[in-house]
Amino acid sequence: MSFSASRKEGGDWTEFLRTLKDKCDLVDVIGSNVKLERRGYQYWACCPFHHEKTPSFAVNAADRYYHCFGCGRSGDVITFVKEYENVDFMQAVQILAARAGLEMPAFDERAAQENAEKKKKRDRLSALMKDAAHFYLGNLYSGRAEEHLAYIAKRGISPSTAKKFGLGASLDYKGLPAHLLAHGYTQEECAESGSCALTEDGELIDSLGGRLIIPIINNFDEVIAFGGRVMHPTDHAKYKNTRETLLFNKSKTLYNINLVKREKRLAAIPNLIMLEGYMDVISLYQAGFRNVVASMGTSLTSEQVRLAKRYTDTVLISYDGDAAGQNANLRGLSLLEREGIRIRVVPLPDGLDPDDVIRKQGAEGYQKCLDAAMPLIDYRLLSAKRKYDLTRSDERRGFIKEALPIVREAESATEREELLKRISEESGVSVGSLLSDLEKGPVAKEREAAAPEKKEETKDRDLRAARFVLCACLLSKPYALAYEPNEEDFSDETHKTIARFILSSRKEGNVRPSGIFDLIPPEDGELSEVFNLDYGDNLDGPSAERFFRDCTAALARRALAEKRAAEYEAYEAAQTDEEKRAILARIDAYTKKMKNIGGTV
Repeated sequence: MSFSASRKEGGDWTEFLRTLKDKCDLVDVIGSNVKLERRGYQYWACCPFHHEKTPSFAVNAADRYYHCFGCGRSGDVITFVKEYENVDFMQAVQILAARAGLEMPAFDERAAQENAEKKKKRDRLSALMKDAAHFYLGNLYSGRAEEHLAYIAKRGISPSTAKKFGLGASLDYKGLPAHLLAHGYTQEECAESGSCALTEDGELIDSLGGRLIIPIINNFDEVIAFGGRVMHPTDHAKYKNTRETLLFNKSKTLYNINLVKREKRLAAIPNLIMLEGYMDVISLYQAGFRNVVASMGTSLTSEQVRLAKRYTDTVLISYDGDAAGQNANLRGLSLLEREGIRIRVVPLPDGLDPDDVIRKQGAEGYQKCLDAAMPLIDYRLLSAKRKYDLTRSDERRGFIKEALPIVREAESATEREELLKRISEESGVSVGSLLSDLEKGPVAKEREAAAPEKKEETKDRDLRAARFVLCACLLSKPYALAYEPNEEDFSDETHKTIARFILSSRKEGNVRPSGIFDLIPPEDGELSEVFNLDYGDNLDGPSAERFFRDCTAALARRALAEKRAAEYEAYEAAQTDEEKRAILARIDAYTKKMKNIGGTV
């Protein structure tokens, strides 16, 4: 079955969505990801969107919607896939269309052809990578991979665990290309998959020749890339990934997310343990820690954080115990905070990584490290303290100078007081002196840092965001229906009027765009700009929903930034310590809200 749609006529698209929802049974879709229990006319489960022990997630099969009485999440089958798989609306529709065997509608024949060609290529590369994984697996048990098997045994990895993770062996640079070509794949496909590479002489070789092979599998159980570990000392890097491709984007991938997804289908996952490398994951998984993933590098990305949030709201960061690993902790954790994830950092013995702890101290030893996990702000103070020799006065002053800005980020006065007491005990400086320094200098610096990067650029960006949001709401675009325009988020009077009109029209039933001309004359220049569809992203383009979210976030940040700026002004005029503390609390509250929204605060 196929559909087509134009930009002006949405009937075919509406019909497609109706057919899609009919073919994708809500209970089947949710049940393939979450364990459901039938009670009367409804199905119940522990909510997949927040941690809970008592089921409060209800699926109404008759009316085809779900609702969680714990966190309030609700929606239809498209909404579920969108939130569970952490994708945008169009990607959720694509996932369901593939499940139902429906062809996605296209705006024109050219787009339809491009989509079909891209899907065909992706399916072809996915099949190639699966065949490559089987080839490597066969090599490992062919009797010719003694070196690879010896390394696996040396790392303490059991045969069953090796098979669980699909470990394989590349024996040389020629075997894989020959195997793939013999199975009908073209030289171009082999190179495009990343599993093979072309030399300067045009020769096709195995990208990971001679290495131990670790398949990288996404949350749909597709092999999308390979990691490789050298078998003997070399000038090359110990670990190497195949290059990024149509299938593989490292910044959007977490290693072992496929097995974590299986675990979540059986029961709710209280937290994720975030590691650095493949072997750490494999070692911990074998030791009984099934909620482990790896960022495959030292820096987390926002896409990886959002992928993690799909499975839990608590992440335990457990990178290497050396300085580089600890610094990597701090670089990525701000991303977790902005996504609203609770963070705890696992301190490891100096110089050891998680795999070392498992091999030397066993699962019990690593569990002790997990039990000692601390909030981010405590970990940052610990990291600061490790840099200084507190027996020397100049070093103590350096420690205090670095520690006080960290304390200022505490969410409450109680937490700040507790942290100041700790610094006082470690440095020998009184809490009163520390509090006095805390309330003096940083405000001016923070105010300067919080100022817009470039006033005109910020103004133009916010103006464009406001126009896009209001236009999408006036035209009742599907992705804009859940958004309620807050008058405070807009600075322009015309925009405020439009926002009020949208809210009042929705209460009456629907938004009739032409009705705005009863309030604002058609010749109003700003109203014309709002209705002008040529100023930015197309309202119906594939990135429109994502851009809409970015715009609403920018508007909310702007409103909060203005309120915070006013508090900075009030701080300068405050006369008493009590007034200053109250103002600092409000500044902290606005800053926290801005962090939760995301972006620069």
